[in-house]
Amino acid sequence: MMGSPETEKDRKPDEGPQQKVELSAFWMGIHEVTHDEFLSFFDDENTSRNEDVDAVTRPTTQYIDLSWGMGKQGGFPANSMSQHTAMMYCHWLYIKTGVFYRLPTEAEWEYACRAGTQTPYYFGSDAKLIDQFAWYAGNSKSKYQKVGQKKPNAWGLYDMIGNVSEWTIDQYNPDYFKKISEKPVDPRIEPATKYPKSVRGGGYTENPADMRSASRLKSEPAWNKRDPQIPKSKWWLTDAASVGFRVVSPLKQPTAAEAEAYYKQYISL
Repeated sequence: MMGSPETEKDRKPDEGPQQKVELSAFWMGIHEVTHDEFLSFFDDENTSRNEDVDAVTRPTTQYIDLSWGMGKQGGFPANSMSQHTAMMYCHWLYIKTGVFYRLPTEAEWEYACRAGTQTPYYFGSDAKLIDQFAWYAGNSKSKYQKVGQKKPNAWGLYDMIGNVSEWTIDQYNPDYFKKISEKPVDPRIEPATKYPKSVRGGGYTENPADMRSASRLKSEPAWNKRDPQIPKSKWWLTDAASVGFRVVSPLKQPTAAEAEAYYKQYISL
């Protein structure tokens, strides 16, 4: 059961009405993709930084340190990247391993976050317990932290809330639940424009209300307002330092042709 009931404290209009959805089986990363993992892609000299090539490309060099000194080596979450970058990482990982990876849909993300619960948080209803499970505005000291230090949810997933918020593959739609009621099996909102895209989980800058399992955030152009490049980078975000991602892999793998068509659809925006 996806979304929040009307009686839930801090509920926003875009969190309902609640909708029962059905999902195909998938695997999900135990924690957010770390800088250590991401740098294997960023530094791969077998890929190109020429965005016009018909192949997997890697991100352009950062014009400033977009970790903002919060840490890179040793298990810190990758951050300050666009959805395009996260999807290109998934494409690269597929080429390297032969296993299809992608970003989760909103429905998959909420299902994994809830881990069988229907309470506002996956640890219950008492927001005062959040320090045990998440890095957020009240305890992060305005920076992300190494992954896996807080308690996981019931399915062993760490930092589903807090630390860095996480990209999904869905186009953000305020009427999401009305839209998916037409197709509640493996629902997703297809990409249409660069903004807005759906982001889940809240990051180290957010408050507990934004870390409820049903809470929805959306990307916006202001996340890259200080980008000095013209045109602005499609890879990096100057003003969304608390945005990262984790990956999923469906149990039923697509064919090679289906996989490539999928990546092309999402990385073209």
